[in-house]
Amino acid sequence: MGPTADILPGTLDLLILKVVSLGPVHGYGILLRIEAVSRGGFKIEQGALYPALYRLIHQGLLESEWGVSDHNRRARFYRLTAAGRRRLKVEMAGWQRLVAAMGAVLSAEPEGA
Repeated sequence: MGPTADILPGTLDLLILKVVSLGPVHGYGILLRIEAVSRGGFKIEQGALYPALYRLIHQGLLESEWGVSDHNRRARFYRLTAAGRRRLKVEMAGWQRLVAAMGAVLSAEPEGA
């Protein structure tokens, strides 16, 4: 496992939407899932997660319900709404275009090389 990467501004919401799209999960589970799927590349602080969850619920992209965690604790579980699935699709397409364009620039060689 290498060093962690800094999260670019505006990307936390996308990371949350993506990992919640993998199945309902409670707040702390979102942190663990982001760390797991990024192979340790991203570590999100709880202080950043909960305001983002509140914002995504307020925007109608996530919904939540109370349940019981794997450790028999009461926890709020989050899942995507239809609007959240649409936003995730749009955001992922935008990031894929950005990554492709960055890849093209970064792989450019000097003329005549």
